[in-house]
Amino acid sequence: MKTLFSTIALAFGLMHTIFGGTAFAREAVPVEAKNVVLVHGAWADGSSWSDVIPYLGAAGLKVIAVQNPLTSLADDVAATKRALALLDGPTVLVGHSYAGSVISEAGGEPKVTALVYVAARAPDAGEDFLALGSQFPTMPLRAGVEKHNGYLTVSEKAFFNHFADGIPMEKAKTLYSVQQPVAANLFADRTTTAAWKTKPSWYVVAKNDNTISPDFQRFLAGRMKAKTIEVESGHLPLVSHPKDIAALILAAAGKRGL
Repeated sequence: MKTLFSTIALAFGLMHTIFGGTAFAREAVPVEAKNVVLVHGAWADGSSWSDVIPYLGAAGLKVIAVQNPLTSLADDVAATKRALALLDGPTVLVGHSYAGSVISEAGGEPKVTALVYVAARAPDAGEDFLALGSQFPTMPLRAGVEKHNGYLTVSEKAFFNHFADGIPMEKAKTLYSVQQPVAANLFADRTTTAAWKTKPSWYVVAKNDNTISPDFQRFLAGRMKAKTIEVESGHLPLVSHPKDIAALILAAAGKRGL
């Protein structure tokens, strides 16, 4: 009788893995999506996705680039959920840098079928992400972060050398002009859920990143068991390698590559 119960339990466990568990979510063929929501990170705005959007549109996807207020994680999640509410059907949610926290929180929405992290945070629920990050090298950008009236900005020198490095100077100057300050306590805000535990996830590691340690990125991608690519890029592969980023998003959307 004990053997019979053990066999039944094993069979139930296998059924859970195949039909309802996290392993199925990560290994399944991607659901074909109709939409993509792009979420920008700190010290940027929605225009940072401008070079990626045309590729996605050409593939027949409806695209919305969120404009985050960068005043709190809750505010940015609310902005992302408002964008999701405008769309019908399966949707891929994409986050760059800090926005990895946003999509980890907002990605539990039922219409979100896949998550794509671009050189991004990927916190677990309730995790002290700053403490986790302290286990990896401090990157050069941090020395250029300045505080003014409760908000953080990046100095011009640090922006060009460590944030938009590898980007043509004229483009980097445009990105600097639209730099959005972030609330001083923004990075300490904690998520309450980790959508990557239940949704298929993809990750882009920026191999030359001077903002978030590439080794930290690899750790996060590995922890998520994300499908991962690495690109020869600084912190902004969505600007320096838009075709590669678009191709990965299309893969997450169950679309044929570029």
